[in-house]
Amino acid sequence: MNVRCTRCGAAADPLRICACGGLPEFAAPSTRIDAAGLKRLLRERRASYEPLFASGVWRLRELLPPIAAEHVISLREGNVPVYASAAGARFCGADRVSYLHLGMNPTGSFKDLGMTVAISAAHALGARAVVCASTGNTASSMAAYAARAGMRAYALVPRGKVSAVKLAQMRDYGATLIEVEGSFDDAFAKLGEIEGAVLVNSINAYRIEGQKCAAFALLDERSWRVPDWVLLPGGNLGNISAFAKGFREARELGLIDRLPRLALVRAQRGVDTCASAIAVADPKSLERAHRELERFGGIELALDDAEIFAAKAAIGREGIGCEPASAASLAGAKALRERGDITRDHDVVCVLTGHVLKDARAYDNAA
Repeated sequence: MNVRCTRCGAAADPLRICACGGLPEFAAPSTRIDAAGLKRLLRERRASYEPLFASGVWRLRELLPPIAAEHVISLREGNVPVYASAAGARFCGADRVSYLHLGMNPTGSFKDLGMTVAISAAHALGARAVVCASTGNTASSMAAYAARAGMRAYALVPRGKVSAVKLAQMRDYGATLIEVEGSFDDAFAKLGEIEGAVLVNSINAYRIEGQKCAAFALLDERSWRVPDWVLLPGGNLGNISAFAKGFREARELGLIDRLPRLALVRAQRGVDTCASAIAVADPKSLERAHRELERFGGIELALDDAEIFAAKAAIGREGIGCEPASAASLAGAKALRERGDITRDHDVVCVLTGHVLKDARAYDNAA
């Protein structure tokens, strides 16, 4: 699979930002398997005892960069539920609301889908160490997969702005924790100080390839019925880029015949927010995410903590639960319903990106 810069179109290194400032991206996969055959293959692999296919990501290996099976580092990620939500529908004033709960991944967040591919690629390259800047979930995931691979992991995080739970995960998995004064952006700026480590933030094109599998998982669980709307929380904005890539490839492969509309929901800038996982002032995938929103007729909106906590309460009352940043998707659905962008009869999917136990501080703030 070739890699191109998303800005200038030149051949690119999948691990580095292009000289023009654009991000690398793998070309869409080419496969001789037709749509019906691919759907049948996925059904068969779900029932298989083959260890590789216990992963909801690696079941799609024909759609991923070629990495030899002996280098695949997996924790059985990608096997996540889609919950129909009567409470979410009432909260939004819509008839059909469901949650794709990516917080049910091994380390409790959507990051695992991308990290299995990024760490596997690093392992295939013979890397001995990996590094990332993080508000918590990326570093927790990186630390787990690096430990599984026998690599060192270096996590640069903003001091005092990452939940104790996420810090505990990093330490438990053996990461070297480096706390930086300032924000996520300040931590990201210091990544160059860690020499000899492969960067696994979402500018790494392998990350996006793994995360795009969430779109396929959603479609597969819905018997390939396309929702009208998919709403996602946004931090560094790699995830919405990945979902968009997944949906586009699904259509190109003939698995679906239309695209959903996308909505990107962010925390309001310039304020201290409970949704720490999406508190990124300078998202590295901003340009790519905006381009995808245009392709999908998408909408971007920013919400405050009161709106996010109201949505989080609605999710929790149904016994599902999520970390605060995740609830931004349902809060966004309510806001778009009130604006008239989402109508009562629309089929709405809200992506929950993190587990309910990811941020214990949130419950103190909500009390």
